Amino acid sequence: MDKFEDVDYWKGIVLYGLNQATYKIALGKTILELASQKKEAIDWDQLSKVYLDTYIERLKSNYNPQQSNPSRKTKMERIIDSLNKGIIDYNDAINLVATEGFNDVVPRFQTIGTDKDIVGDKFYHFDFGKKLYLHDATFLINETSNQELTDELDARWSLLEGAFSLAHGDFKLSNDVRDVYLENSYTRTNITGNIPFLQGYQGNTCFYCGERIGDKDVHVDHVLPRQFIQHDEIWNLVLSHSICNMNKNDSLIGKHYFDKLVARNENIMGSNHPWKKKIADALGDTPVKRNKSMLYHYENAKIVLKNNYWENSPHYNRETDPFFKRLITKLNNR
Repeated sequence: MDKFEDVDYWKGIVLYGLNQATYKIALGKTILELASQKKEAIDWDQLSKVYLDTYIERLKSNYNPQQSNPSRKTKMERIIDSLNKGIIDYNDAINLVATEGFNDVVPRFQTIGTDKDIVGDKFYHFDFGKKLYLHDATFLINETSNQELTDELDARWSLLEGAFSLAHGDFKLSNDVRDVYLENSYTRTNITGNIPFLQGYQGNTCFYCGERIGDKDVHVDHVLPRQFIQHDEIWNLVLSHSICNMNKNDSLIGKHYFDKLVARNENIMGSNHPWKKKIADALGDTPVKRNKSMLYHYENAKIVLKNNYWENSPHYNRETDPFFKRLITKLNNR
């Protein structure tokens, strides 16, 4: 069997990686940049800065989708969107990259396909969150083949973006809609404190499957995904089983769940709880206005999330769902 050179292993990583997003390509460019600076022991913040700058430069000149899933943006896209909108500053962006941007890509970069043993730790090792250490093989390939490897990374990045664009449909329109919510977004809050309030209107019944929720299995879920809606308003929060929440993930709910959410919110509006005013402020002071506002958000979610619907159990029937029947009864008796 022929002996592979270090540059062959590097090309194998780039060309035969399971690239569902562009993280690996950006890290490859970052590593070559740091090798060109003769950096051996790299502080995590410095790694984060170069990685962020690599993405900023790429998205500034050629903004195409950066992952295959049309219902989501990559973490890096979201960080840069927030930076461009003035929601965070440059130092905040570096900190977010440092804490959230490398969880998968740094440990998995040195793989070909799914095999971590082919390459091993040939090009670097790391102390996660603290330092990354470049090895002799990295400096060697950078000295002998920098331009070739950089060109290959750029070509691979363009190829991935082209493939992702085909899957995303009208990418520009989706981004325009996302921007509406991003401009009014706020930092994620701890929403578990809403459990007692939501139980008052939902009991211990899962919003999605209609079955009882155990005391230790209660999840608070955003019906319209948080990554799209960008807030934690009570009108969009429900209680669910952990398995229902995880299976739904960031998918778009079916229309029957949307109708159920509308009914649940109208049930809250029939009370005197302080959350009533918050819902009215967010959606409107009449049932017609609230329904129109929610439908607006739902239709926008369709544009961004495409046809990525989640219907939960095929056996679910809202007509026999005790939670939904109780909501309808209360609304009709008002």
